[in-house]
Amino acid sequence: MITTITKEEVAQLPVEFFTGRIFVVQTENEVDKAVDYLKKHPVIGFDTETKPTFRKGQINQVALLQLSTDDSCFLFRLNYTGFSPSLVELLTNPSIKKIGLSIKDDFGSLRKRGTFIPQGFVDLQEIVPRYNIEEKSLQKIYAILFGKKISKNQRLSNWENDILTDAQKTYAATDAWACYKIYKELEHTKNGSPIKPEESRAER
Repeated sequence: MITTITKEEVAQLPVEFFTGRIFVVQTENEVDKAVDYLKKHPVIGFDTETKPTFRKGQINQVALLQLSTDDSCFLFRLNYTGFSPSLVELLTNPSIKKIGLSIKDDFGSLRKRGTFIPQGFVDLQEIVPRYNIEEKSLQKIYAILFGKKISKNQRLSNWENDILTDAQKTYAATDAWACYKIYKELEHTKNGSPIKPEESRAER
């Protein structure tokens, strides 16, 4: 396995995107139903999106929380639903692995919406070195493992829009799903052992 990849090499790769079911969650009732579904899965991908700021001193709260299985991704619009109790319960459940990247930043942002103690999280940045991967970005890690690139075109779009575009939904779902897919690939790689949530220091 290659251990590093350049931006130029990534740019030449075919684009990867999530093709499963995407559910936009905007009411508390929808949150509860989505969480009930996700609780049946032992491993889910995790990511967040925040409306970008272009003025000094301006800080926006997390607008979107993405949680993905292999074939279904739920986009929780926190600016509509708030940080609901059932969602907090899922994020603090140590029995369900939540796979993300650079998740300390996500935790800090989510805590501005409500107090919680994250449990069951695995940060890909902390475990990829064990597999001789030197890169830290989601795009590059994915490119190394799968030979495809994840588009970042929607990263700076407005995540507080009344209606998310199809491009935004696909981008958001792909990031969370890619974390899930990377974890599954690494877990079955001969170079490493199964990954346990407690091996991630991000929740401490």
